[in-house]
Amino acid sequence: MKQSEFLNVVMPFKDKLFRLAKRLLVSTEEAEDATQEILLKLWSKNDRMKQYASVEAFAMTMTKNFCLDRLKSKQANNLKLVHSNYTDSNASLQRQVEAQDSVNWVEKIMESLPEQQKMALQLRDVEQYSFEEIGKMLEMTPAAVRVALSRARKTVRQKLMEKHNYGIA
Repeated sequence: MKQSEFLNVVMPFKDKLFRLAKRLLVSTEEAEDATQEILLKLWSKNDRMKQYASVEAFAMTMTKNFCLDRLKSKQANNLKLVHSNYTDSNASLQRQVEAQDSVNWVEKIMESLPEQQKMALQLRDVEQYSFEEIGKMLEMTPAAVRVALSRARKTVRQKLMEKHNYGIA
C-alpha cells in the first residue's frame, strides 16, 4: 500500500483514535503520543491492511490495548480518565459552570465503572460505534455490550441523580 492510499484509509478516523486515547490517558500529550504510536504501528502493517474487514475497528482495538498497557505501566502513575470534549459557547456563564460541573461528575462516576462498562460507554455514546463493532473491539458479544452499556448508563444516571437530589427529600 502506498503512502497516499494509507492516508486515505487512516486519516478519516485518526481523530477517533485520539479521542479514545485521551479518554483513557487524560493527558493530551500522552494521547498524542499514543495516537502517533498507533499510526506508526499501522504503517508498519500497511502491507497487510487489506486482510482486515475494518481497519478502523482494528486501529481502535490497537489504541485501546496500547492505552491500557500504558496505564498499567510504572510510568503512568499520574494518568487518569477524563472527558473534555464538551463546550457550548452560546450558554451563559452560569449554565457553563453547571454543565462543566455535571461533566466533572460524569468523569468521576465513569472512573469508578468497571473497565468494560467504561469502554462500552465511551465507544457507543461518544464515538458512536455499533454494538457489533464494539463487540469486536472489546472481544464481547453484541448482547454483552448492550448489557455492559445498560449497566454503565444506569450507574451514571443513579449517581448523578443522587448528586443532584442531595438534601432534597
